[in-house]
Amino acid sequence: MSGVQEAVSRWESQRSFDELGRPLRDITFCVVDLETTGGSAEGGSMITEIGAVKVRGGEVLGEFQTLVNPHTEIPAFIAVLTGISNSMVADAPPIESALPAFLEFAAGTVLVAHNAPFDIGFLRYFAEQQGRAWPRFEVLDTARLARRVVTRDDAPNCKLSSLAKAFNSATTPNHRALSDARATVDVLHGLMERLGGVGVHTLEELQTFSSRVTSAQRRKRHLAEALPHAPGVYLFRDERSRVLYVGTSRDLRTRVRSYFTASETRSRMGEMVGIATTVDGIECATALEAEVRELRLIAEHKPRYNRRSRFPEKVHFVKLTREPWPRLSLVRRVLDDDADYLGPFASKKTAEKCLAALHETFPVRQCSDRLPRDPAASGRAPCVLADMGRCLTPCDGRVDDATYAAVVRQLRDSLLHRPDEVVETINAKMAALAADERFEEAGVHRDRLAAFVRAASRTQRLSALTRCPEVVAARREDDGRWAVHVIRHGRLAAAGVIPAGADAHSYVATLRLSAETVAAAPGPVPAASAEETEKILRWLESPGIRLVDVDGEWTCPVAGATRHLAIHDAVNQSRLSLVPFAERRALTTLHQPAR
Repeated sequence: MSGVQEAVSRWESQRSFDELGRPLRDITFCVVDLETTGGSAEGGSMITEIGAVKVRGGEVLGEFQTLVNPHTEIPAFIAVLTGISNSMVADAPPIESALPAFLEFAAGTVLVAHNAPFDIGFLRYFAEQQGRAWPRFEVLDTARLARRVVTRDDAPNCKLSSLAKAFNSATTPNHRALSDARATVDVLHGLMERLGGVGVHTLEELQTFSSRVTSAQRRKRHLAEALPHAPGVYLFRDERSRVLYVGTSRDLRTRVRSYFTASETRSRMGEMVGIATTVDGIECATALEAEVRELRLIAEHKPRYNRRSRFPEKVHFVKLTREPWPRLSLVRRVLDDDADYLGPFASKKTAEKCLAALHETFPVRQCSDRLPRDPAASGRAPCVLADMGRCLTPCDGRVDDATYAAVVRQLRDSLLHRPDEVVETINAKMAALAADERFEEAGVHRDRLAAFVRAASRTQRLSALTRCPEVVAARREDDGRWAVHVIRHGRLAAAGVIPAGADAHSYVATLRLSAETVAAAPGPVPAASAEETEKILRWLESPGIRLVDVDGEWTCPVAGATRHLAIHDAVNQSRLSLVPFAERRALTTLHQPAR
């Protein structure tokens, strides 16, 4: 070999992959999908099935499929969803055998999964448990890529089932690992074909693809120059000073500048930036204050380009009335009427599911009018629910007030303290339906129970904080300073950071004196929106929090609904490969297992 040839060879070997670019047609992809017993490997969930397809240049090179014995009972919820039963996995290999076989199959490939953090997270966890070194796989997430490419006109959301339909997949996803992996292959090829039309031909280009930024967007970078490098809220406005979009960041200038660069991938945001003429910044003392201000400003201005949090007033509650013969009803507001409330629900449909679960368990009356203490004296005829055995029918005197009151006490206890009776009743119905292979009906009961458990947990957590007239808490931030927040009845009343060298006690006392006055009110979230109180709860429950003072008792029931959430969250994770566009407005909650 000549000296020139040796120099060229050394240069080629030293060039990075970013410079060379690996053509997609030459890449071997291993598309993998898992079925599991739950949503968290760290939380004890196990793998029940692994399916994978190896492809290169559009050609299938091989397939891998195996059931996995989880050595634990598969919850009825999961069995209904996937069709994988305990008997099916009884003779299947354990994960200790299945994982090495999969890793051998996938060796030397680029791993692909729809919502990759879930599937790859499970595989890496069990590799670590077995003491196996995790191979240095490159990973491609089709869900993340789809969010950059697919629009509402293409598909209603980015779930695997919707994308498979949009890209005319030959396989319909059915929550079985190999079928879902085959469908993901078709989605991957559909995304690659679409991006090929805009010049994406290498793996590196595919991994870093973002919406193209117009020159008009780049010219607006000066709008960020006046903003500080500090946490706060930013508001994009049009030429008439109307608020187009409200956002929050720990660094206002850096975040706003990103809207004028390739790091901003949302097409709607590109449209918004094209309309915007000014950007206002509101500096905040802490990141939590910024998040709360963002929610309040979105609710106030209802900007057209904010999809979430615009209508916090549009919620529903399930109410247990206070009257001689109490009943359950759906209401829009919490009143100071000594009644018990469950919620809030972001949609009436979800509230109705919860109501149905409660009526399945407790046969309280479902008529909407008020009954006198002696309703039988009116000669009123019972409704059809009485003949079906689904109502105690106080209207015709079949039940005395003491018996009815006992049922109402059980109902109130399920709402506020211990949901076990509802959980056991609905689980029994669901198991019976599943045994009869009436899976669709079982799924209806599953969704009703999930709606109730989430609502009860939310109510208990929110009520615990809103009952407290004041909670003062502090946390040492990354820069070493202490951030302090004053929360009154679940609402952020004041926020600040103790200056270096200042007396902490004096600073906190002054902050409390200057805090917003918040009046006590009925219900779980009267002083703030549910989303605001839940953001505050997430901060209070984060590591490193120091409670400076608590006025009142901040407690949740030990046997409350939160301990039942893990299984329902796991089902939701299994059903949704990605949170769909239409559900991004849902209020989020933080679930912590009972200790």
